[in-house]
Amino acid sequence: MDVTRRQLIAGAAVTVAGGGLALSTAGRAPAAPSDSTNYLVGCGIGDVTGAVAGQGMMGYSNPEQVAAGLLQRCWARAYIIVDQATGKRVVFLTADIACLFESHHMGLMEKLSKRFGSLYTEANVNLNAQHSHASCGGTAWDYAYSLAAFGFKKNSYDAEVDGMFAAIVRAHDNLAPGTITIGREELHNASANRSRVAFDANPASEKKLFPNAIDPQVTVLRLRHASGRDVGAITWFSTHGTSLADHNVLIAGDNKGYASYLWERTQPGFVAAFPQTNSGDMTPNLSLEWFTPSGPTTDNKRNCELIGERQYVAGRRAFEATRPMTRGGVDSITRYVDMSAVRVAGTYTPDGKPASTTPAMMGAAAAATSSEDNYEQPLPLLVEGMTNPLVAALGGDKKPPIAPWMRDMQAPKLILFPLGLMPPSGWIPSVVPLQIMRIGELVLVAVPAEVTVVAGLRLRQVVADELRVDIDNVLIQGYANSYTQYVTTPEEYDLQQYEGGETQYGRYTLPAYMQEFAKLAAAMASGRSLGRGPAPVDKSGFQPDLLPPVPADRPIPGHAYGDVLRQPGGSYRPGQPITVDFVGAHPNNDFRHGGTYLEVQRREGDSWTTVADDNDWSTEFRWARPPGSTDTSRITITWRPPAGASGTYRIKYDGNSRDGSGRIRPISGMSRTFEVR
Repeated sequence: MDVTRRQLIAGAAVTVAGGGLALSTAGRAPAAPSDSTNYLVGCGIGDVTGAVAGQGMMGYSNPEQVAAGLLQRCWARAYIIVDQATGKRVVFLTADIACLFESHHMGLMEKLSKRFGSLYTEANVNLNAQHSHASCGGTAWDYAYSLAAFGFKKNSYDAEVDGMFAAIVRAHDNLAPGTITIGREELHNASANRSRVAFDANPASEKKLFPNAIDPQVTVLRLRHASGRDVGAITWFSTHGTSLADHNVLIAGDNKGYASYLWERTQPGFVAAFPQTNSGDMTPNLSLEWFTPSGPTTDNKRNCELIGERQYVAGRRAFEATRPMTRGGVDSITRYVDMSAVRVAGTYTPDGKPASTTPAMMGAAAAATSSEDNYEQPLPLLVEGMTNPLVAALGGDKKPPIAPWMRDMQAPKLILFPLGLMPPSGWIPSVVPLQIMRIGELVLVAVPAEVTVVAGLRLRQVVADELRVDIDNVLIQGYANSYTQYVTTPEEYDLQQYEGGETQYGRYTLPAYMQEFAKLAAAMASGRSLGRGPAPVDKSGFQPDLLPPVPADRPIPGHAYGDVLRQPGGSYRPGQPITVDFVGAHPNNDFRHGGTYLEVQRREGDSWTTVADDNDWSTEFRWARPPGSTDTSRITITWRPPAGASGTYRIKYDGNSRDGSGRIRPISGMSRTFEVR
């Protein structure tokens, strides 16, 4: 191992303790006493469900993956923490979407400014995505991310930004004196390394800290009001939101959304977020059979349940064992950096030589997709591990870069699309916000990308060293404030697996982040400002939607809206699917925030009580055009009664039709009754 990396990793004594990473605190400042009772804490939730029908989905970049219904609503969960002693405050928000784009960040900052003035800004607000690949597409202003959805989808974008804003407003309105405690656990059966060949290229000193090539750390913050009521939890764990595979067409929060659902269902009014950390090479698909159409699960729901439940159980264990923090207060610092043109000092490069990043470029391995998480391979001629044949022929694949011009062209990557150079202003961001946020003893390194576990280790280490804190108290907060695909180590990059092909700014992307976050951490430690940095590019101006307008609705001929086309049978057992078809209208006429597309009602004496809606895991809402139709809708609602269900039930459809003048009217339908025994 070269001297530079040895100095970086061995800057403090690294040991394996209890399967986790621990660092000696020798020579570091003693921890400040915690004052966990001097906070205001507030939690809020907002509906970010966008188009559930007829528009592309986000995550797999598969143009054929078009939404056709709803499995579970998507939510934004916001937490505000105010240190009453200093007046400092931070906002932390996780959304059940694939990526937090710069479009979201800019749009939400504008709304917050209009509502709160300078109280909540890009300096103290962290926005991140839990990375569900079952969310709406077309919400980015960057063409690389909206192309698969055939352009910008303003309806879904507005739904997501409005839902995030509502969550923050509710958290602000719920601020009250409270406490924050921290808990930790390990989880070893909810992730696997989907890029093991690249992981194995890293130094042994780093690999030994991840014995199974995964990051098992679970970190939980417990938020409680002074009244003694628990109001929220934030549970960090690294695993991809790809339990629902690329043939799924139902909008949902994937495994992390399911974990939130389990917790919030047991504690009404509680807000439970499950954000990512360094999950770039972490997959929830422990076996390839788990996500193929012919595998042992139906639409991958069972896989999603298993991984979500395991995160929930580990999070609850850590939550119940939380302890006071060793340090109080909150802090945050943000600076924009042009990641396409960072000159990197040799201190942060593998060979100790200066280097630089380049404009963003997507490799052939990126277009090949991750074979561990994608069932459909859109371009079968491209495979992971493809490198530039000229560079390989000259030996550049063994010791890149072999020449400055090849280094600048991202050797040994076989470049497919120069995304950062494509008109009119690059197809992915170049100027992005980097942020460090501290909540008590916990430090979040907010990266606008997906970071592999070893890349995350190196980033955490440089920040821990500058702040003089234990590395266990430093987490990568991925998918934060913008999105620029992946960050791999230079060693992983050289293998050009999917993650390396998606490391946009070249082989020295990680060293550049290490350098810039070290500067940011040093500024935070000294209390000085580095300034805002270069202004990000506002790409909101020209955002075409390439899909034709949705025609006005009309009922299926011979029927009225709400008519039942298929009635349920007379009697069912728990777990047995009950399916009802209705004459409906296009679901995108109204996303029904604050409402539902369906209700399962149970007879209670002379009245009916709703026992399930479209946010329940037991229901599915599907939309389709009848054969040959372009303006009629068939709605299919399925309910699987949970264990213990018994009684007389009926299923209701709630929708909205739109006529030729654009007027929207509510419509509904009701099935006949049936028994569950």
